[in-house]
Amino acid sequence: MDCLRYAGLPDGEQRRVFLDIVWNDPTVRAALVAARELDLPDWLIVSGVLYNTVWNTLTGRSGGHGINDIDIFYFDDRDVSYEAEDAVIRRAEPFFADLPLPVEIRNQARVHLWYPGKFGRQCPQYRSSAHSVEYFASQAHAVGVRLLPDDRLELVAPFGLDGIFAFWIFPNRAMDNRTTHEAKGARAKACWPELSIEPW
Repeated sequence: MDCLRYAGLPDGEQRRVFLDIVWNDPTVRAALVAARELDLPDWLIVSGVLYNTVWNTLTGRSGGHGINDIDIFYFDDRDVSYEAEDAVIRRAEPFFADLPLPVEIRNQARVHLWYPGKFGRQCPQYRSSAHSVEYFASQAHAVGVRLLPDDRLELVAPFGLDGIFAFWIFPNRAMDNRTTHEAKGARAKACWPELSIEPW
């Protein structure tokens, strides 16, 4: 399959292709530029808008196909209150007002405070935005990108990129995220039938 042409390549080559694809997508590029202007501490654009953009490019689908929103993480442990996070979300609104997708912003320094109430189990107290990416339910989801002041792109990919380029969603068992892995896998398979979903 032509969409698998980058599967199995060396990590450095996959990283170059991945960053070229996401940077050349107008929505992702605009979001990265706006996020850099917002200048939150330790910020990353993460997950779906990135790997979904790669899948759309490699399968010839439109840029926004299957993408619901843009997730932005930041890490600020100086104030982990809901009110501080909400103030950041409200301050950010004008920066992303022209994007065609909604933007979800979350402080990873406070996830451990609300996660048990929402999901019924504990999660680690994250040390950074990149640390939180290590606990995503599926390895292919575990990607983040930031635009540096010198216009270079920094990529966080703790499990590498071969799962994305192989169209393979493999579980990340760092936490008990079976329900999330299965639900997101089923939704992704409906949007990108080329995918293979590894059972939990």
